[in-house]
Amino acid sequence: MILHDIETESRNRIEELQLNRLRQTAERVYNHVPFYRKKFLESNITPQDVTSLDDIQKLPFTVKADLREHYPFGLFAVDKKEIVRLHASSGTSGKPTVVGYTRNDITMWSNLVARAISIGGGEPGQTLHNAYGYGLFTGGLGLHYGSEQLGMATVPVSGGNTERQIMLIQDFEPEVICGTPSYVLNLAEKMEVRGIDPASTSLKFGIFGAEPWSEEMRKALEAKLGIKACDIYGLSEVMGPGVAMECHEGQNGLHIAEDHFYAEVIDPIKMIPLPSGEEGELVFTSLTKEAFPVIRYRTGDIASLCKEKCVCGRTTIRMSRVKGRIDDMLNVNGVNVFPSEIERCILQMPELAPHYQIQVHKKGSLKVLELHAEWSEEFYRDMGDAEFAKKKIQEVLKQNCLISIRLVLHPPKTLPRSEGKAVRIVSSSAENAVT
Repeated sequence: MILHDIETESRNRIEELQLNRLRQTAERVYNHVPFYRKKFLESNITPQDVTSLDDIQKLPFTVKADLREHYPFGLFAVDKKEIVRLHASSGTSGKPTVVGYTRNDITMWSNLVARAISIGGGEPGQTLHNAYGYGLFTGGLGLHYGSEQLGMATVPVSGGNTERQIMLIQDFEPEVICGTPSYVLNLAEKMEVRGIDPASTSLKFGIFGAEPWSEEMRKALEAKLGIKACDIYGLSEVMGPGVAMECHEGQNGLHIAEDHFYAEVIDPIKMIPLPSGEEGELVFTSLTKEAFPVIRYRTGDIASLCKEKCVCGRTTIRMSRVKGRIDDMLNVNGVNVFPSEIERCILQMPELAPHYQIQVHKKGSLKVLELHAEWSEEFYRDMGDAEFAKKKIQEVLKQNCLISIRLVLHPPKTLPRSEGKAVRIVSSSAENAVT
């Protein structure tokens, strides 16, 4: 369902709109945000110098550290009396990053998330089960307001309390479920423990995000729940969920809301834009935000862009699914490894369950990557040659990740399960390993 004409507009029309809004945003931050005014002056540029979309390359980058240094409201472009909502990151690595919204921002965000849900298969009159966490995290309220804007009955269940979630899915019969892929997979497994076939529910579509997830995870979710699983992208610094959404028709890249965001992919070392199709760091500039506009925000997410028209008929640029984060990338003795690559291998092997954690240990001057995974219930029940299976798994991991990985295998359902974002890289040692 196409909600907005911009989704099928010509490239010329989209880029004309983007340029006009980019110039307005440059004016806004230059006049109202001292941080950006200083950055512009240091770069010897003014908003009047932005005469084409290529001129965005003259504008300064913004990074998460800038938000923390100006905590809490130093990057806001409006007076605090115009703010109607605040969101913030967890702040686990220091001060949280704080973002604000005017009433117009909330309306715009709601419309964008409504558009995203419709791209993923949701329709007015349906019911949406929202298992994203509510609170300072943008996921829960972002999907909630978008769902209501689309005209769906919205179940604000939030994360956790899995037994209650199962009951509500059975009783309320939602067509759409939203949450982190790791938690919804956990939800499906808990259904199976209770003797409920997850594929027998009313669910038809899943909208999953807030953590990188592989194509193999998609297949696992679709097989267990009998749904179409689509990826949603967003981050609080840029807006929240709804920046981009994968269509259920193509499931081949996420359509960026280009009327509200300008996307780039850059080489994170050379800091230069990369051409369409090349993988690098995603960078976003907001084009319509009032309270908290951002210029060339470096997301830390690894992806690529595609300009080809999609099978669904939309013409907006698509971003690939996020491969991982620059700060999640593990450099093990000169080889770069993303957790998503390990996940892809695990989900291809019937001997293993789709749950894992990674530890990195020092051994002299070298690093050793240790993978904690679970045997699948089927293999564990009829345990054959465990040592042979373990060697086979290690060889698959080495062929795909190009490094040797120390493998620690556990009984089924013994690794921690996520009720929000999955924790894939941990430092604590595991116990009760079956090797």
